[in-house]
Amino acid sequence: MPDRLPASASILIIGGGVHGLSTAWHLGRRGRPSLVLDKQGVAAGASGIACGVIRNNYFQPAMSELMAACVEVWESDPESLHYHGTGYVALGPPAQESDLIEVHERQQRIGYPSELHVGEDAVTQHMHSLYPDWRAPGLTVCLHEHAGGYAFNRESIRGLADKARAAGAEIREGAQVTGFALDGSGAVARVETNQGDIDVDQVVVAVGPWIASIWRMLGLPERIDVLQPDGEVRPDLPMWTYWYLQEGEVAFDPARFTTAAGRSSPVLHIDSDQPLHDDAGRLITAEPWGVYFKPDRRGVQGGAQPLPVGERFDVDPYPTGTVEPGFPDLWSAALSHCLGRFEGARELYRQVRSGGVGAFTVDNFPVFDYMLPNVFVAADSNHGYKMIAVGREIARVLEGEHSSLLHPFRFERFRTGDLHPVSHSPYPWS
Repeated sequence: MPDRLPASASILIIGGGVHGLSTAWHLGRRGRPSLVLDKQGVAAGASGIACGVIRNNYFQPAMSELMAACVEVWESDPESLHYHGTGYVALGPPAQESDLIEVHERQQRIGYPSELHVGEDAVTQHMHSLYPDWRAPGLTVCLHEHAGGYAFNRESIRGLADKARAAGAEIREGAQVTGFALDGSGAVARVETNQGDIDVDQVVVAVGPWIASIWRMLGLPERIDVLQPDGEVRPDLPMWTYWYLQEGEVAFDPARFTTAAGRSSPVLHIDSDQPLHDDAGRLITAEPWGVYFKPDRRGVQGGAQPLPVGERFDVDPYPTGTVEPGFPDLWSAALSHCLGRFEGARELYRQVRSGGVGAFTVDNFPVFDYMLPNVFVAADSNHGYKMIAVGREIARVLEGEHSSLLHPFRFERFRTGDLHPVSHSPYPWS
């Protein structure tokens, strides 16, 4: 029998993933111990199977500024967080040029290290300097971020849990929240769990794709009206929709996925309008396509565009390896399309525990806000794993400070029309 949960907690954090554990760690550094509950265990959910990409390729200013802060946190202790600062390279065809140029200009303004190459010859020359076997045609823009990279998912979250415990947090696994009891002011007075009730002063909800169920328990709206920047109101939109994340792996020695200088490869993200063929010349797709890939522990891992699966989805048991039948062909062909060393990659493809499903907000960007007087919700809209600094900012807010990084993600934006700008990209996954 597990020990009974404490009868009370000054700060109760629901969720043992990146946001919950980062919040616990940063609260502890401020001398504020917290109790973290996870219904399964640390890294059991989305954070534990994330592809692990750390990047700042965002068109939206608020996302870019927040991600710069997140990269700083990853870089603060790469060993404990199992972080590899290899960088991130985004490449695209002419349709992507204006967006990546604007992203690069913003990165320069905030001091985020990156370089931009425009024009097919310039892009090809830069990529050949990194990979002599580079062979992807038709790409006319390249944004090479020299910060960022990737981290190993489960190891990094367990390292974050160690940091939280060392800072004074208590982490209890197997404790599932079943309800909330509110007081007369609308604040949560007591959190009900399968192991007993807990009186609370503050609650942080950081449950990733399980957010919709906690949202309902709190009595929050499942459908909302959204004021557009042009003054039009889009009524009765679903607060949450679900998307499968398509990811896989090839059994390719990661020690061979290096640059010409012998360094571990940056993360590569390619959006292309070129026809994609497999190594035998069979047409895979004539439609625009996009993929990303990086070194992993035992191979090369990555993915492609997510799949919409609707407004309702049962995330228990949490699904993984959820790819379309054609995904292995497309992704493997894309690897070979880009780098000669991956010719024959389809024979090395294997489906691993990755991907899963994400819960996206009505505008596909996070909500980080107090949703009840003492309940702060971190709903990352599937941007979560890389956003390790969100917990630092939540700790600041819980201590009564203002977070300029989280302010643009307040729930009120849907009512006021203060929405994030939308990329011009024809690629919906970008």
